[in-house]
Amino acid sequence: MINANGPRTGRPAIQAARGMVSSPHYLASASGQDALRRGGSAVDAAIAINATLCVVYPHMAGLGGDAFWLIAGGSARGVEAIEASGPAARLATREFYKANGHDEQIPMRGPLAALTAPGAVDGWRLAHERHGKLPWKSLFADAIEYARNGMAITRSLADWLVTDAPILDGDKDMARIFLPKGRPQRDGERLIQADLAKTLAFLAEHGPREGFYEGPIAKEMARSLEAAGSPLRLEDLTNYRARWSEPISSRYRGYEVFQLPPSTQGFAALQILNLLEGYDMRSWGSDTVAYYHHLVEAIKIAFADRDEWLSDPAHVDIPLARFLSMDYANERRKLIDPVAARPFEAIEPGIRHGSKAERQAPTGDTVYFCAADSDGLVVSNIQSIYHDFGAAVIAGDTGIVMQNRGSFFSLAPSHPNSLEPGKRTFHTIIPAMLMKDGKPVLAYGTMGGEGQPQTQAAMLTRIIDFGFNVQQAIEAPRWLMGRTWGTASRDLALEARIPDEVRRELRLRGHPVKTVDAWDGTLGHAQAIRIDRESGIYEGGADPRGDGIALGF
Repeated sequence: MINANGPRTGRPAIQAARGMVSSPHYLASASGQDALRRGGSAVDAAIAINATLCVVYPHMAGLGGDAFWLIAGGSARGVEAIEASGPAARLATREFYKANGHDEQIPMRGPLAALTAPGAVDGWRLAHERHGKLPWKSLFADAIEYARNGMAITRSLADWLVTDAPILDGDKDMARIFLPKGRPQRDGERLIQADLAKTLAFLAEHGPREGFYEGPIAKEMARSLEAAGSPLRLEDLTNYRARWSEPISSRYRGYEVFQLPPSTQGFAALQILNLLEGYDMRSWGSDTVAYYHHLVEAIKIAFADRDEWLSDPAHVDIPLARFLSMDYANERRKLIDPVAARPFEAIEPGIRHGSKAERQAPTGDTVYFCAADSDGLVVSNIQSIYHDFGAAVIAGDTGIVMQNRGSFFSLAPSHPNSLEPGKRTFHTIIPAMLMKDGKPVLAYGTMGGEGQPQTQAAMLTRIIDFGFNVQQAIEAPRWLMGRTWGTASRDLALEARIPDEVRRELRLRGHPVKTVDAWDGTLGHAQAIRIDRESGIYEGGADPRGDGIALGF
């Protein structure tokens, strides 16, 4: 039976027996629920959700981005993982960027930032081939409708349109679509994306390969990007394939927690839990100085290893087994002083890379969503174009906003995340899955770049250690240790709902405390689905920091 021992929330957890979806936009959740009602699988629902998000949340999702999947239960063989992340283009070399006037850093926006193949659509293909029940074409009807005839702009998009207006105005196609009246549109105004509607319709009709990577859409993407100065070429698209992968895992309080392997930061999320495993967290309480202090210190320790090592494992031999061992966690836990904060930059990685790497500071905009069906199949899924509006480049007349994920590569040859053709960059995006006795118990995740492992730790500890339901865990006050959008320093951002005395004591312990809004969207939009194995009931939650909802039936 699902317990609800935590605080009262602004909305209830959603409970249903036959299926459940949750996403950061209510129209996307409705698309997923519709797929389930029509007899679709959780994978069908996830694709329908993601397709709609590519239209209604264009600042955080898009056909031009990457994705990662975890699939378990039902017809899945254990926990299955899909890496749908595109590598750097064949022409994307350090010499290419030096010749274009950039020998220290890849530009964060513009065509030079669009240097990796978009992987998400081929991830849809892999998942649908194995677990899809509905016809491919039927999964895109809502997305096509919203792109062709428009949808009402919601709060999150309206806020980012205002923030990013100067960036959007720098590209004529971005400005034409997202600033159609010469100014940022506001909540309730209609956004129409006619070119994207045509692309989605072609993709629906012709399938993922001919409809996106090998046919006229791919040719137009490649033509326009080359003309603008991007190193991406048609062969980078036609040669790309998403791949099935082996997830990584660790144990927490008798559960098994699954993450994607590098080049994602999933191992950092597991390291945090390994460090927390050594504490009696219930004795602290869920909203106390001890709780926040120890979690933040564990996060800093895990991030020291992440920043030192994380890259494409095909290019860097990451000591993953050592990082995930409990012996290593027991050793590293000694760095945590129970009453004093250790400065972030003072924490050395437990194992050194060949050369000292400059600390990486990932940020990003993302959508996390999850789905579960009547056969017990559960999907935990995350998709991103990296920064808000990605590279801020539209690929010709396709309506596709290209991701800027490759801008996170380093141009320093000795850096573990140094740019190489065909290499996959450090990825912040990580869906998570909790298992018990070989069966899924919880699909959970969030957007938020550097905040993703932190919010995942907050959600999991509040559910497992303190008995919160998923909605309570999502709504509970949140923090972010590190950099986020536009910040130069690593602060400890605390939502204003955290008690004044807790914030004061954390400051006295040496934490660089910064108070942010009571419900701050930059601290992540989280979603989750929990499965009660005794009753067979699904419990869904969605984040009020976004525009989403959980829906069941």
